[in-house]
Amino acid sequence: MTIDKPSEHFNTVLYTGNGVDGRTITGVGFNPDMSWVKSRSNAKAHIVADSVRGANKNIVPNETGAEFNPTTDVGSGGIGQVTTDGFTCEQGTSDLTNVNQSAYTYASWNWKAGGTAVSNTSGSITSSVSANTTAGFSIVSYTGNATVSTIGHGLSSAPKIIIVKRLNSAEAWPVDNRIGSGGIMYLNQTDGNGSYGDASPFPSTAPTSTVFSVGSANNANASSAPMIAYCFADVKGYSKFSSYTGNGNADGTFVYTGFKPAFLIIKKSSASGRNWVMFDNTRDIDNPVLQSLEASLPDAEYTNTATLDLLSNGFKTRSSGPSWNTSGDTYIYMAFAENPFVTSTGIPATAR
Repeated sequence: MTIDKPSEHFNTVLYTGNGVDGRTITGVGFNPDMSWVKSRSNAKAHIVADSVRGANKNIVPNETGAEFNPTTDVGSGGIGQVTTDGFTCEQGTSDLTNVNQSAYTYASWNWKAGGTAVSNTSGSITSSVSANTTAGFSIVSYTGNATVSTIGHGLSSAPKIIIVKRLNSAEAWPVDNRIGSGGIMYLNQTDGNGSYGDASPFPSTAPTSTVFSVGSANNANASSAPMIAYCFADVKGYSKFSSYTGNGNADGTFVYTGFKPAFLIIKKSSASGRNWVMFDNTRDIDNPVLQSLEASLPDAEYTNTATLDLLSNGFKTRSSGPSWNTSGDTYIYMAFAENPFVTSTGIPATAR
């Protein structure tokens, strides 16, 4: 099934902080089940909130720290809750710099899952799942058991990317990358693909259309520990999770996605040392795309001389930057659509 209006499932919203505690950011166009906020103008933490964990429960992709309450646990505030058409901004014990400091600029990326979570008994561990099967995205809450186990994800196809965070302890963010031969990476780190194993976050067993597997590692399955997982599957015309090989020059690799990307994350997987780089068509409305943020760092947005072009049917790298186009290196990417190249009616999106 092709999604004719991707913005009904994913949308980027930019805003400028005003310093008002409890402010509601709107304009998403749907009720988001997950919102990810990052200051563009200043070096501040990435903040993620979702409807499954509920209000005043934030996690930080660029850090290992446990889940926190932005109103009481830290000075810099965070997201109060995802709500109608957006999310709320809550002041910490000292300020709102993470999400709504006066005059700071921010980007927010917002996904629609399935609303209120439901119990899922498909795996050996019972999970609580909010799943958007149309858009291939689910949020999965479960309690670890320190034993190789399966967990229901609620989607109708096998996820290509699964991001996990232990909520009650300082642990890294393991990513199960099932692109090509696959491998384990970490959202808060710069490592390349690592090996699967029963004692690792993920065993070699690939996800199916109903479950994914976790190993015995504390960062994905510690005994009695609360966990959250974000699962992403390919959906024609809306999302694609795949890889490409860099060629190291300004006439860079063209990557076909089947849609014009609205949001793109790229990570070198064949070697360590590079961050997860984030691009979108809202911060950069024209080609070449120059504005970058990095999921694994709190750094402010930076401007490249040239990075890549977002095209009607994919993207093309436009420099030899090592984070997206070193010759011979492999890169994985996560892409979400602005417009499908062809809609479910067979009409090119540009003709609508």
